[in-house]
Amino acid sequence: MSLNTTRLVVAADEDGGWDYGTDRGPYSSFHLANGAKYCVYNNRLMPVTQKIDRIDGYWALRQKVALFDTGERPIEIKGPEAEKLANKVFTRNISNLKPGRAAYSLLCYPNGTLLCDGVLLRFAADHFWFVQADGPVFSWLIAQSEGLDVKISDPRSWVAQVQGPASLDILNELVDGGIPDDFKYFAVRRARIKGQNVVITRTGWTNELGFEFYTLPDEPGYDGEALWGAVLEAGRLHGLQVSGLDSMEIRRIEAGILNNGSDFDNSFTPFDAGLGAYVDFSKDHFIGRSALETASREPRLIGLISKSGEPLRQSHVTANGKVLGFVTAAAYSPYLDAGIAIVRLNEPIDEDRRVTVTGRDLKPHAAVLSNLPLYDKEKKIPRGLAVDIPERPPVALRTPVSLPILE
Repeated sequence: MSLNTTRLVVAADEDGGWDYGTDRGPYSSFHLANGAKYCVYNNRLMPVTQKIDRIDGYWALRQKVALFDTGERPIEIKGPEAEKLANKVFTRNISNLKPGRAAYSLLCYPNGTLLCDGVLLRFAADHFWFVQADGPVFSWLIAQSEGLDVKISDPRSWVAQVQGPASLDILNELVDGGIPDDFKYFAVRRARIKGQNVVITRTGWTNELGFEFYTLPDEPGYDGEALWGAVLEAGRLHGLQVSGLDSMEIRRIEAGILNNGSDFDNSFTPFDAGLGAYVDFSKDHFIGRSALETASREPRLIGLISKSGEPLRQSHVTANGKVLGFVTAAAYSPYLDAGIAIVRLNEPIDEDRRVTVTGRDLKPHAAVLSNLPLYDKEKKIPRGLAVDIPERPPVALRTPVSLPILE
């Protein structure tokens, strides 16, 4: 495993170049002026950094509200046999998903390994959007829809997230008529913002209270820049900060929210990834069912906390000279005042264990494996059931704690 401390990001400008097929999105002008750097996600430029420091962005998210421009790609599934296709390709029972609701959903290959994950939105009995992570979902759905009365299309929608304790206050001011009725966790609604139609959902990638809004570029009155400006204006008095994915990354690791292609990939089953709750064997058939019926049920992803340093991504995790696995994602948690990580294990481990991990300083650090999420294990924060706002220390401590190295 290479001890590589760099990451791949790109810059963008207004000049032409060899970027054919890469979508800059409706908020690109703002990001260019704000000094954003990007990664490419679903053939879209997704801002990894903004002008704000990642730690300041993290505390904006935890204490007030943060706005993130994310790169998930909605795919439309519509037609008389839309539900039939959805039950074929997704591991959960889609017949139980009511219109106006969303559900975290998985797609598997026939051998039971994961193709992609995302959030399935149901607008009507015959109308869905699948908001996918990065992966070959569009072509997969086209292939699997052969012979079915269903259309797979690209609504060209762009997704952004407003997350944090003040997020629903902003939504109430932003949306015509205020927050829709019964807008509970994982609700889906159409709404109007400053004269243009949008889709809003009570979802996010931070495990904080929040919502997402989706553009509808084919409907009358669409103006992406005006929509972004309206969100900024509504958030101004609430302390809203436009933050980069680097600050979201800290929070999603704390929350145990997984990234397709790094935390898990097509060598993992849902059970390996700890996502067995989203596999429903009550359905007669779905792609991968036969393989999953006999697959191991023990997860191979776990959290890690190191009080003495920030783990290095892709570094080995060891105990008593044995390599247990490697780090797939890592950060410094200002809330826990510790290095945190998600670890892919070679074999399942059924208890907390003291280990050693390489830090970003390339030195060994003592750490403890811990089940995910690292806190708020019942997910009370995004449901609005836990409203305590954490205090920010005057200075990030990063106090080294002397723990013995095991080897």
